[in-house]
Amino acid sequence: MAYPGAAMLARLASALMPLVRGLDAEKAHRLALRALRAGLAGRDESRDPVALGTHALGLNFTNPIGLAAGFDKDAEAVLPLMHLGFGFVEAGTVTPQPQAGNPKPRLFRLMEDQAVINRMGFNNGGLHDYLLRLEALPRPLPGVLGANVGVNKEGADPERDYPSLCQSAARLADYVTINVSSPNTPGLRDLQGEARLDSILEAVAPRTIGKPILVKLAPDLAEDALAPIIEVCVKHGIAGLIISNTTVARPASLRSPLKDQVGGLSGQPLFGPSTEMLARAFRIADGRLWLIGAGGVASGEQAYRKIRAGASLVQIYSGFALAGPALIPRIKKELAALLARDGFARVADAVGADA
Repeated sequence: MAYPGAAMLARLASALMPLVRGLDAEKAHRLALRALRAGLAGRDESRDPVALGTHALGLNFTNPIGLAAGFDKDAEAVLPLMHLGFGFVEAGTVTPQPQAGNPKPRLFRLMEDQAVINRMGFNNGGLHDYLLRLEALPRPLPGVLGANVGVNKEGADPERDYPSLCQSAARLADYVTINVSSPNTPGLRDLQGEARLDSILEAVAPRTIGKPILVKLAPDLAEDALAPIIEVCVKHGIAGLIISNTTVARPASLRSPLKDQVGGLSGQPLFGPSTEMLARAFRIADGRLWLIGAGGVASGEQAYRKIRAGASLVQIYSGFALAGPALIPRIKKELAALLARDGFARVADAVGADA
């Protein structure tokens, strides 16, 4: 399967990425968003292979590769990002009120490890402006739109805020993700404990929202904590889980001089532990929840391993931030070839093959 737009995207990425890496990481990120809004990142006009089409969360996806929350926090570049070839884009995390986030610097590239550390702290312009941008998007969109929601650092009442956030975002997004797993907002990860999550989901009442509601989990959960959390999610009608968010662990294999920066680690070092957790969740959920695999995906082979571990959909972030737009058509081309090699007619046939 040829991708006519891929050559142009590859040339663009090759020309610009070395220059972008010379900038402060957060400045480079803002520059990338401005370039996307201006249409300077190009677009992939090719049709996705039929084998990559899939149905999950009650929604149809032309391909299972999505952009994780955190890249486009304020929904500034949803349409240009979809035009790069993503099957879905998750915008956010958005909070009820605007907040500046943590002091800078707060975003670090660990190039030796193909990783990123961030301690952004849910910096965003707040729900009001976020919803205006979603409302202004032309419909129908070329991909599935997800909204990722979280609570403010100050004045938060999760049982009050998450229901309001979910109801508001669900009017304009295809699904909504409840973020209770970022390590950069004090106390947030405590919300994914069984009892507190039960209270929050009781307040949200996912079955009444009208759109699929997901929960995003941390990879640092104790092994025996996963099953009770899954049962709480099933009890309240959660549609699926995203596994996983960034990790506060620091593998001994890290080589970058920035490895000890405080914050959540993403990228290649996260691939192993997040994929192991994904496979455990697949076995425990036993078909009762859809799973989205995130953490360390930067190739078609890695996306395929997430799918075989139990993911119906796959999200990327650090790999995209480090490699640029050319990564997306490359992942899709490699994934389609791997499915064909192993005799799978479609993505859904390979889900959980190794779990």
